[in-house]
Amino acid sequence: MPNLAVTLESFGSSGEGVAVREVSPPRSPGVGEVLVKMVTAPINPADLNTIEGKYGTLPKLPAVLGSEGTGVVEAVGSGVEGLSAGDRVGVLCRGTWASRILVSATDVFPVSADTAPELACQLGVNPPTALLMLEKFVELIPGEWVTQNAANSGVGRSVISIAAALGLKTLNIVRRPELIPELEALGADRVVTEETDLRREGRTLTGGKPVRLALNAVGGASALNLANALADDATLVTYGAMGRQPLKIPNGLLIFRGLRFSGFWLTRWKSSAAPEERVALYRRLTTWAEQGVLRLPVHRIYPAADAPAALTEAAREKRSGKVLLQF
Repeated sequence: MPNLAVTLESFGSSGEGVAVREVSPPRSPGVGEVLVKMVTAPINPADLNTIEGKYGTLPKLPAVLGSEGTGVVEAVGSGVEGLSAGDRVGVLCRGTWASRILVSATDVFPVSADTAPELACQLGVNPPTALLMLEKFVELIPGEWVTQNAANSGVGRSVISIAAALGLKTLNIVRRPELIPELEALGADRVVTEETDLRREGRTLTGGKPVRLALNAVGGASALNLANALADDATLVTYGAMGRQPLKIPNGLLIFRGLRFSGFWLTRWKSSAAPEERVALYRRLTTWAEQGVLRLPVHRIYPAADAPAALTEAAREKRSGKVLLQF
């Protein structure tokens, strides 16, 4: 069977540098390595930014695209414990858009055979980003509120589901009003549009409760609106820049309100986290997936051979879930 891969030959906003071609099959796994037959992989914003040449780190070209997915272990190298041929795994690393990939055992995590591939392939990036931002910056207790923009994004939906599991409440900002019922059905406590002035209406929306954590994926005026909803000495965490606008924060929010502004990138966390911390994190997420706590919708599934069409679809704004590639 040919080893099909979706590769990036050159950077550019049009996606003309993307190709679907046969590549050499991977060698047998060496020490600490795992050979995985890929099943499904999502198209994430980071993948689109990589194609454009605008991501935080860029691969040397040509390169196989992809940043996560799910598959079945075909073989393991020496020194690999807890994995064997036939195991279902999630994969978190570059180069997942190929029929077969050779990866470090530290880049995979076990996934229950009862978890649908369409859900399992999305467990590597968005849910851990949501969980870590909810727990690493502010010590929240059940009943407290979190606010976020881009609430209909993959991370935003994960925040809603995970916050509910942790007993937290969410004030969610979206651009399109038709998304409000959908997110409320997912478990969002409050959903409003970007036109809502959170400085004036935030406390009303939370029943007078303070908000000590905001999660920003947009930047610009949207991020400032989130900051204005925060209580004194609260924290705003930026993990994306969908609006392509920088943060514009008035000095008074720092001087007089004591707000803290931080950033989060899952890649940095992964590079510094202890192995046992990574294992524990993905064990929690896979358990939630099995229990139905995590609900990550799919917009459409494309065969990997149709990757250019899938990328065009993924770049469109009005979607209600991820676009996936199937191998």
